[in-house]
Amino acid sequence: MKFNRGFTLVELLVVITVIAILLGITIPRFKGMQDEANRSKAKAELTTLQTAVESWYIHQTPQAYPPSSTTVCASSLVTASPKMVASPLYDPFAATGTEYNYAISPAGAYYVIWSVGPTGSTGITGIGDNGALTGTVASTDIYVTNGG
Repeated sequence: MKFNRGFTLVELLVVITVIAILLGITIPRFKGMQDEANRSKAKAELTTLQTAVESWYIHQTPQAYPPSSTTVCASSLVTASPKMVASPLYDPFAATGTEYNYAISPAGAYYVIWSVGPTGSTGITGIGDNGALTGTVASTDIYVTNGG
């Protein structure tokens, strides 16, 4: 009696179906893990920028925070002496090469640095003279501030 050593069409279809199911489970989980990794990276980099901004404040005479602009790294911290940050830090949720957002209050007493977050946009628009964030702040926003 001679046996055929190949796979049947049904066996091949079962294997392909199992692989498709496993991929269907794995890919969304990978996207979630990637977002969580980017969230952790953004939090760590914002803490680094907060430390650099506070260091800038200490080294200025008279003491002041970096000037308000849409970005803080390239404009002030990278070119400062002593150097506060070696190179610009880029928001992992924004377009390639986009730095974190930065704003100071009109009187210059408070600052906020924020990421656009996983949604790609944020309601934060700045910070007021009372230390409160302006705009619409959501629970998913990623930011650091010396205000309330």
